[in-house]
Amino acid sequence: MSTGKISLEHVRVKEAMHAGILAVTSGTPLRTVARQMAENHVHAIAVVERDRAVRTVGIVSALDIAAAAAAGVEPTAGEVAASGVITVSAGDRLDHAARLMAEHHVAHLVVLDRASGHPIGILSALDIAAAYGG
Repeated sequence: MSTGKISLEHVRVKEAMHAGILAVTSGTPLRTVARQMAENHVHAIAVVERDRAVRTVGIVSALDIAAAAAAGVEPTAGEVAASGVITVSAGDRLDHAARLMAEHHVAHLVVLDRASGHPIGILSALDIAAAYGG
């Protein structure tokens, strides 16, 4: 059994994240979001608003879809999306991202390009687990 500490401080978010971002608008029916998740084998999709620029306003997770299905309701993405999106930069350390997830009790972070501020990917708790597991 290993007694050494596993360190994520030398791993950058860009090395663990899923590049690219699937997004829907807040008015998208949740069934459509569920179909996109299943087709793309992802557990979360960003919810964006398009005003002067595209900005991420929430995240819909597979758990949000399960809750809606259990309740027998058919809401929109915007109605179930977790607001207050937590972001990280692609160049941030993975241990920092893990701390953000733990502090905010979220399983997904939106990854931003440091220069442009645009979303370029999603980092999931599973991505951190994969890096942690080696």
